[in-house]
Amino acid sequence: MFLFFKSLSRSVHEEQQEPEFKNNIELDGHCTSLTVWRKSLIASCNGFTVIDKNGNLAYRVDNYMGRPEEVVLMDGSGKSLLTLRRRKKLTIVDSWLVYEGDVDEECGRDKLSKRPICSVKKQMSILQAKRNVLAHVYREASNKRYAYAVEGSYAHRSCKVVDESRRVVAEIKRKEATIVGISFGVEVFVLTVQPGFDPGFAMALVLLLDQMFS
Repeated sequence: MFLFFKSLSRSVHEEQQEPEFKNNIELDGHCTSLTVWRKSLIASCNGFTVIDKNGNLAYRVDNYMGRPEEVVLMDGSGKSLLTLRRRKKLTIVDSWLVYEGDVDEECGRDKLSKRPICSVKKQMSILQAKRNVLAHVYREASNKRYAYAVEGSYAHRSCKVVDESRRVVAEIKRKEATIVGISFGVEVFVLTVQPGFDPGFAMALVLLLDQMFS
């Protein structure tokens, strides 16, 4: 299965040279391009498998069942990079806290830092819906001014992450098959990250979008 996915990854990155994709993100050799498969490599788990342009395992998520209170993003070797925890406040807005590394279940604190590095909130405003805003990223959990916005449609795997200056820093695109009669659907897609934006954090946003809109 992994050999098949490495082959799939190569075909994805070959197709990224198409002009229609360049219209949204300029692939100048410095962007990070990842192939995302909404499937765990462990048969008994749901999750994500993420492959880089060389066909190597870049990120993985294996503890993904239903609507979990916590999701852990790991690197290819299984090391925890980011822990995403659903806020337990009584609110209709789906809100998450992002921590570096692993989180101790008993004390509820991050082993590497005592406070979350940011929070991500699902957009519920009717006014913001006109711009297809899906979520906002805040640098501090209590900050009222967002640092990034996620726009588009996750259901159609067509999203972009923009900063306060409206500059696109990451984008999700569906993988379209070149062979007639074959479709990858929404389970396989491409995540392209601009220089200066952390690919791991971009993948964490994908996980949160999946929780909020799947």
